[in-house]
Parts: sequence; C-alpha cells; structure tokens
Amino acid sequence: MPVWLREYSWRQTGSAVYLSLPLRGVRVTPANIFCADQYLKVSIPPFLFEAILYAPIDDTNSTAKIGNGIIFFTLYKKEVAMWDSLTLATANKEKLQYLRENAVLKAHEKAKEETKAKKVTKQEHKKYALEATMKLEEAERKRIEDLKEKERQKVTKELALWKKQQKDAEKQKRVQKEGELHQEVEQLKEKKKEKMNKTRIPNEETSKTRLKPTKGCHGSYSMFSENLKEEQLPAPRSAATIKINFTSRVFPTALRESRIAEEEEWLCKQAEARRTVSADLSEMEELKEEEKNPDWLKDKGNKMFATGNYLAAVNAYNLAVRLNNKLPLLYLNRAACHLKLRNLHKAIEDSSKALELLTPPVPHNEHARVKAYVRRGTAFCQLELYTEGLQDYEAALKIDPKNKTIEKDAEKIRHLIRGTMQDS
Repeated sequence: MPVWLREYSWRQTGSAVYLSLPLRGVRVTPANIFCADQYLKVSIPPFLFEAILYAPIDDTNSTAKIGNGIIFFTLYKKEVAMWDSLTLATANKEKLQYLRENAVLKAHEKAKEETKAKKVTKQEHKKYALEATMKLEEAERKRIEDLKEKERQKVTKELALWKKQQKDAEKQKRVQKEGELHQEVEQLKEKKKEKMNKTRIPNEETSKTRLKPTKGCHGSYSMFSENLKEEQLPAPRSAATIKINFTSRVFPTALRESRIAEEEEWLCKQAEARRTVSADLSEMEELKEEEKNPDWLKDKGNKMFATGNYLAAVNAYNLAVRLNNKLPLLYLNRAACHLKLRNLHKAIEDSSKALELLTPPVPHNEHARVKAYVRRGTAFCQLELYTEGLQDYEAALKIDPKNKTIEKDAEKIRHLIRGTMQDS
C-alpha cells in the first residue's frame, strides 16, 4: 500500500500557483514527477502524491525544482483567475478516474508527437548534412578538375613552346647548312675560274709562232690537249667536319634496346611523386621549412644511419613518408634501419612497399629493386623463412646476375634449406 503525502503548502497569484511538497529522507529525480494540464502526480515508492487540479494549467511551461528535501512547483494557469482550492474537491471517483486516465492518454499522445517531431527534425538534419557534404564534395571535385585543367593547359603550352623552339632550331641549322654549302659552292666556282684563267688558250698570233708540227706521227701533239684533259677531271674533295647530334637519354641503354613506354611511365610516376604531399601540413606548422621537404629528411636519415643512430633515422624517414608516401627510396632506407633494429616484419613490409612503388621495372630502378629484394630476403631468412628468402635472392640475381655477393648468399640459403630438409 502506498503512503499518501498529505502535507503540502501552496499559494497563488492571478497567473500562477506555487506548490511546496516536503520529501525528507528520499531521493527524488525528474522521472518521479508526472504533470498534465489538470493532473499532478509524484510517485516515490512507497510515497505517493496525487492531485486533480482545480483548473487547467500550462504543463509545458510549468517547472519543478528539487532540493533540500522539498519539491517546489511553479504551475502557470491557462486562464488568469483565483482558485478556491488547489484540488477539485467536488469531483466524484468516476470523474477523478476519467481525469486521471485522460491525463495519461494526453501524455502518451504528447510523447508520441514529440518523438515524431524529433524524428522529423533528425531526418531534416541528416538531409541538410548530406546536402552540405555533397556540395562540399562537388566544390572539391570542381576545384580538382580546375587544377587538372590548368595543369593540362600549362603542359600543352610548354609542349607547344618546346616544339616551336625545336622547329626554329632545325630551321636555323638548315639555313646555316645551306649557307655553308652555298659558300663551298662559291669557293669551288672561284677555284674553277682561277684554273680556267691559267689554262686559257692564247690568241692566234702567238699560237702560230709557238706551234711546231712533228713529223712521222699520225696525229698532231699539242700542250692544249693536255690542258683540256686536265680541265675535264673533277675537282678534289674539300675537307669538312660532320656534326652528329645524339638524342638525349635519361637511361643508360640504347634507344633501340629500351622499352620507351615503361620508361616514360616510370619518369612520370617519379615526377608525380615529387609533387605529391600526402601529409596534412596544418599539423606540422611548427616544423622548419627544410623539415617539410622529403628529400632533406631522406638525406638527414641517411646521415643518421651512417653514424649508427638507427632510431633517429627511422623517425626522419617516418616524417618524410608522412609528407610524401610515393617515394620508394624512403621505404627502402627505412627497411634497412628496421633490419638493424631487428624489426623484421616492418622491414618486410617496407621492402614490399618499395617494390610496389618501383614499377614499371626499367634500367633506371634496377639497383633499387635489387636492394629491396635482398633486404626482404634477409628479413625472411632471419625469421627462418628460408624458402621465401631464397625466392627474393633469386629475383635479385635475375636483375643483377653478375653480383657475386648475392650469388654466395643465395648458395648459403640453399645449403641451409638442404640441411633443414635432411634433419626433418
């Protein structure tokens, strides 16, 4: 049976009712209070307070303050008037039951409406957030497209300018060659004229005095016949220097032996990797300007590695990878540090990442790929995974078959594998 609370005090004004309900020795929470427009209930087992109010109140704006063992209600009236009493004393049991049930039903309906309103508001917030996200993504996509278009236009202009410069250079060379050729022809003509002047036939008077026929010959012999024969011979070749221009090559192999598509793809990837910055620079505002350069950090890590400070070298490579995660040499050098520190799994992971970035395989990255295979193979062997280690060493030998050190290490691994099989 509940213990009914009969002790309370109240006072009123034309617009509000102030009710004070003492509750000592019990802990009261807002969940223990239920208020409707004409029904007030406080249930704290085993205590119970229930009141059918004299007139309707504004239950939305009404308040209840809990403290010092007292609940203080401020109930705002719907109509400005003075009440004869706090509760409706003339109501019979049936009316009281009806008012009680009606208050509970209204409270349930109000809770449903509030839940529905919250759901609608939440959906609207989600819709607004989705629209805002889509707008941001669209703006970011447009910004990236604009940057790509600007870069494309810039490259197109540079290519057009380069082609124009090549054409101008070729035209200038052609004009220069034509000038040289014309000069050589003029020189030959001058020489020919000089020779003709020297061998010119003298006039008839001098020829009559000089000509002496020879007897006993079938034909006449004359110095002019020899001069004419000499004139018919071609002029000797003039000495000249032939200039040969070779196509500029980044790779050491000859053009006929190269895989142009793979080499161009590798060069484009390296250039793109140099331009890529994958770290959020807002987190690194305290860094110096040179510390935001991956190449500077790589060189610093190399110096630390050379002095035996492997942890400092790893930290330098870590920061460089945060700034640019597309450079294979960062992972390759960090793998060497992990090998020294006996972090074998991390060494395998970094070597594999370096091999992944060293694509396509071209002569320019052969040395780096050999290092990556050897370091990963060494880590496998130190983990006693000799089969995987031998596979990496053999892959390195395929790239550099003349490397005697790798060949000796591979033979040692084969010997270890044979010994392991015999023991088992």
